[in-house]
Amino acid sequence: MQKKWLVGMAVLAVALFLLPFAPWFKGNDQSEERTVPGNETAKSYNRTMSAKQEKERKMAILRSDMEATALLCTTECAKDFRKLLAQGGDGKGKEKHIRRLMADHPHMVYIRWMTGDRSVARGSVPEPVKDSAETHLNKAETSVKSGKKYVSPTIKDGSVRYVVMGIPDERYQGQGIVGLVKQNVVEAVERHQRRNLRLVPYPANGKYRVKTVKPNSTQQKSVRSGEDNGNASHYRVDEVVVRFERDPSPQQMELIKKEISAVSVRKLGYTYLFRSRSMDAERMIAYFRDRWHPRYVEPHYLYLTNEAVGMDPAIPSDEVPIVPNDALYSQYQWNLPTIETEKGWNLSKGSDDVIVAVLDTGVQRDHPDLQGRLVEGINILDESAYPEDDVGHGTHVAGIIAAAVNNGEGVAGMSWYNKIMPVKVLDENGAGSTYSVAEGIIWATDHGAKVINMSLGNYAQADFLHDAVRYAYDRDVVIVAASGNDNTDRPGYPAAYPEVFAVAATDYNGNRASFSNYGDYIDVAAPGASIASTYPGGQYAALSGTSMASPHVSALAALIRSANPELNNEEVMEIMRTSAIDMGDSGKDIYFGYGQIDVRRALEAAGQSTVSLQRFPLRLADRLQRIVDKYAGTPSRP
Repeated sequence: MQKKWLVGMAVLAVALFLLPFAPWFKGNDQSEERTVPGNETAKSYNRTMSAKQEKERKMAILRSDMEATALLCTTECAKDFRKLLAQGGDGKGKEKHIRRLMADHPHMVYIRWMTGDRSVARGSVPEPVKDSAETHLNKAETSVKSGKKYVSPTIKDGSVRYVVMGIPDERYQGQGIVGLVKQNVVEAVERHQRRNLRLVPYPANGKYRVKTVKPNSTQQKSVRSGEDNGNASHYRVDEVVVRFERDPSPQQMELIKKEISAVSVRKLGYTYLFRSRSMDAERMIAYFRDRWHPRYVEPHYLYLTNEAVGMDPAIPSDEVPIVPNDALYSQYQWNLPTIETEKGWNLSKGSDDVIVAVLDTGVQRDHPDLQGRLVEGINILDESAYPEDDVGHGTHVAGIIAAAVNNGEGVAGMSWYNKIMPVKVLDENGAGSTYSVAEGIIWATDHGAKVINMSLGNYAQADFLHDAVRYAYDRDVVIVAASGNDNTDRPGYPAAYPEVFAVAATDYNGNRASFSNYGDYIDVAAPGASIASTYPGGQYAALSGTSMASPHVSALAALIRSANPELNNEEVMEIMRTSAIDMGDSGKDIYFGYGQIDVRRALEAAGQSTVSLQRFPLRLADRLQRIVDKYAGTPSRP
């Protein structure tokens, strides 16, 4: 009785203490209006497009991504050449500096350092482009001698692209660097975005047999073009996922293995994955339903990429933008100022206590702009290997969230301090199974992730995956997923699960990106067109897709959780919804959800949330009860 009285009086005292300060907790004020560029167009956006029109728009986006990536490549290379010039040294020293630069950047195939009458060169010009390259190298040398920068037109050898660059040394007249750069990153972006924007049938994978079907069925469907992807799902033909009402005994499991000619059986959580030597998925589904009456049995679906420290008291006003000095920021990162990130940084730059798991193709661990930004992760596909990125998608997603800020290099992430947990669940084709994604969710949750980003999906609802999502949600993880790039209202999963925060994409005019999926399950929208970020090989690329929109929201969730650790996952999601800038039709709509995220408004709401205030007495009572229980020698509540 005395314990209860003590707790009650303590809560009452704190509540009375806070009462005079109640006006500071003004909640999520939606009265502020802000003009969003292009919003008039967004409100009148007509979603009706023919397959031809949709393909034309996606091709235009693809070309834009390639052009932007080429510019990122030349801008970053020019910066590296200037840093090289600043190092100076004698002939051997210059050669050493060049060798180190080329080792770090293998796309630099030839570099010549001009110093008066002498030059130091490393690398070689490939024979197929030698004539064109030598012509432009001579032009670059002439330009450098006159103190001018030079960038050649693209030089092509089939699909391989090169560019010649010349950068003068501003300290010494007539000196500088000329070089031949292979723009392999542009080719990689083209291949990747053709799949990612669903311009081609996908996946093409020779590792295992795949069947293409209508979503949530086993009815076969032909996919001859990218447009057909919008109404198709894929699964492995010799595997099924089963959740029994009661786990089989060892004897029953041996019987099952024998009857289905099992090659392998794996268990994750409550669920089993069976692979058969002789039975296809349809026959196994019928077998389990007839013989074992499980809670569910379903195909083993594939999921694909969907690109297309607390408060900072040092800044007195949240109206003063913080503009970072990252080399590519001002010219290429339109996305962060658009969602008021620069003002939001006055309120929270993040915290290394809040980890964001990126379930994707892996992350390049030695990318210069991700140094110190990664924590231990896992390669679900091969647990003996590091979760290295062999596609590019995961590295790009990670950079949007957490590329080092204000380091004078490359791009800026949305968070200064939150760390990335790389969880490789997708293979070198950008495809991964339900099992690998579910296993990644559970592993990330069990290893401390507070936010999970999934820039992946498909149109088949899988109970197995949903179980894993619930597992993370019930353990207070904010789960964010991309809606998809097929311009369809068919719900994509995992984004459409009620526990998942679904993200659509906008472009730099504030319009819905033409590829972005839509529907009543969309929570918010975020920038997703030609987003500059980190890319394998220590490079940078511009990619488009809801895959790029999703990490903006995951980063915002991490900033909110850093600013106010007391908020639970549902409160964080509600703040992101209610602080969003309304776009399109008034109120929540199928294209933008509650609107485009606004970092400053969300972080203000996190600090002033009425939800947080309302929950405070309950949280305090719980803490006090734990203290009382501890000193009374009774076990505390879980």
